[in-house]
Amino acid sequence: MSETTARPADALNLSLVDRAPAVLQPFLRLMRLDRPSPVWLLFLPCVYGLVLGAVASERPFWSWHDLYLLVLFAIGSVVMRGAGCTYNDIVDRDIDAQVARTRGRPIPSGAVSVRQAWLFLGAQLAAGLAVLIQLEPFAIAVGAASLVLVAAYPFMKRITWWPQAWLGLTFNWGALVGFAAQTGRIDAADALLYAGLFFWTLGYDTIYALQDKEDDALIGVKSTARLFGARAKDWVLGFYAAAFALVLAAGYADHTGWPFTFVMLAAGGHMLWQAHTLRIDDPDNCLRLFRANRETGLLMAAAFLLSSWFW
Repeated sequence: MSETTARPADALNLSLVDRAPAVLQPFLRLMRLDRPSPVWLLFLPCVYGLVLGAVASERPFWSWHDLYLLVLFAIGSVVMRGAGCTYNDIVDRDIDAQVARTRGRPIPSGAVSVRQAWLFLGAQLAAGLAVLIQLEPFAIAVGAASLVLVAAYPFMKRITWWPQAWLGLTFNWGALVGFAAQTGRIDAADALLYAGLFFWTLGYDTIYALQDKEDDALIGVKSTARLFGARAKDWVLGFYAAAFALVLAAGYADHTGWPFTFVMLAAGGHMLWQAHTLRIDDPDNCLRLFRANRETGLLMAAAFLLSSWFW
């Protein structure tokens, strides 16, 4: 089976990956560059941390240094998301081969060998390190600490019903690194932000996991989607409510002002819309709502940026 015909069910029908040279396509798919939504979900917490750090330093977010950090974190998000996906696929290759949505991924489909995947992972980690060492020492230490979470994540679905919680801890680490890059510390507001984003991830990744709950049950993989069952919709609403409240509290703690509150209401409304329209037994609906979190995240980014510019 070719990589083209084995494209995963949740990949975009057409992307820049499809136009890349054939020899590169399996590696670009191993990085999930044909599925950009999670890159946004990894990058946007970095933006929140960077902007909140500027606000905590009592200055607007618009200097050349701020833009330089933004570019660094954008590159780092693409590279480290790719590295995480590569590592996850190496560990999960036997599981992925048994799940309809994932059996077309490069390793289980045979497009990339395990040895090639390890070498590619090393190259991506080297690129991520090159980005990380551009930051100040405390931010480097905070960023390096995330590797413990990344290394353990693929095993969580085997040992706990809450792998989505571990993803929440891992995926939002950029909020801590971004704040540390701006201020050289982590304060209470940044901790509140991280906690809020943790619950946001619990919500949207539970929605994502609903696509696989039947396959997961057959092969014994655990998830919050399986744990919550028919009450998954209520749990998602609760997670989103906690996320909204904690992110709002983070802004108040560093005196972000009324523009932040106004736009955050729109972000909260978007989360409420997701919970209201979620159909837990409709995989297409679940995938569409998961992808919609890019817009939720962009609304929160607008809230933080406005709070800085009107500071």
